[in-house]
Amino acid sequence: MAQEFRAKAKNLRLNLEYGPAERQKLDLFLPEAARGLVVFVHGGYWRAFGRKDWSHLAAGAVAQGWAVAMPSYSLAPSVRISDITREVAMAIDHAAAIVPGPIMLTGHSAGGHLVARMNCTDVTLDCADRIERIVPISPVTDLRPLTQTAMNTDFRLDQTEAVAESPVLAQGRRAIPTTVWVGAQERPAFLDQARWLADAWGEAQLHIAPGFHHFDVVAPLTQADSALTRAIVQPPKSSSAL
Repeated sequence: MAQEFRAKAKNLRLNLEYGPAERQKLDLFLPEAARGLVVFVHGGYWRAFGRKDWSHLAAGAVAQGWAVAMPSYSLAPSVRISDITREVAMAIDHAAAIVPGPIMLTGHSAGGHLVARMNCTDVTLDCADRIERIVPISPVTDLRPLTQTAMNTDFRLDQTEAVAESPVLAQGRRAIPTTVWVGAQERPAFLDQARWLADAWGEAQLHIAPGFHHFDVVAPLTQADSALTRAIVQPPKSSSAL
């Protein structure tokens, strides 16, 4: 699906370098006239996938008239999660220098963690004042439990980094309006992680999407009129958690 979408896309710019490392590149999908910029950050537990796996998820926002940037980033264990956070900020700033107007951030799973981190003031982000909404989808928001998993062989998280990289624990925040989006059929751990962030941030609200699980919750991004696409590009002035 991703390759087919790239092949059919009428206006795209591929492999734009935002840094010197091999994976520090992004793809940019453009409508005829951009209303602003959406940045989608992929998941994969900071260890897998890249921008070219998810190109089709740009379809809904592009159809709504938004440019969509999809960055890759260096993966664990070659880098630490804190390094990935900095790379994503670099990618967002690079895309923001190309596309004017408001910015909406969204990402799935580990990507949800990474876009949530952009609301934290310890992250250097030159375009922060242009970001109007963040939509973390099934995000990991408290990294401390990961220190007790086998995956930590790759992450190399100690308690200090786990705390610093946990959006749910962030004290300094930019107060960017945030919609935490999670599927109702998620595993309990992901539902917990989503609720924790919504509870911890006064600027956040929780949306539980009926019928979706961890791997299909992002599928509606392919549709211009889906509730998820609208939540990103046409956020409501007010809404309640479901």
